[in-house]
Amino acid sequence: MTAACLPRLPWGLGLAGLIPFLALAGAAWLAPVAWQVIAIPAFLTYSAVILSFLGGVQWGVAMSLESEDSDGFRARLVLSMAPSLIAWPALLLHPVTGAWVLIAGFLLVRLHECGKVSRELLPGWYQSLRTLLTVVVVACHGLVIWRLAVA
Repeated sequence: MTAACLPRLPWGLGLAGLIPFLALAGAAWLAPVAWQVIAIPAFLTYSAVILSFLGGVQWGVAMSLESEDSDGFRARLVLSMAPSLIAWPALLLHPVTGAWVLIAGFLLVRLHECGKVSRELLPGWYQSLRTLLTVVVVACHGLVIWRLAVA
């Protein structure tokens, strides 16, 4: 499915959600050093917030699309807690380690979303949008990690 086939509101909101990732990753490289010191923790904090939000998406999917007495309902609710339980401790780690942990969290969520049950429950446009968003988010994390490595 192409970007043009996506519903406009999710597409716009998804792209808007990338602005802090792109701006802060760019600031980590291009801003004066004093701003870089702020940009990197701000990037990691925003990343943790968004990863936690993705857990909330899974909670919503379970509540609205899964049968309450199904194994899928219980599993999705339990798994919906994993992103926040990955994101928060990542903020307590060294920034490089934390960024890697956040990347792992985003990739784990995306793998779960690509599973058979999720593909059946979620619309195709969601899958396309989430793939694009995950690629950009992971790339931004890579830029921040690279910046920290050369600092």
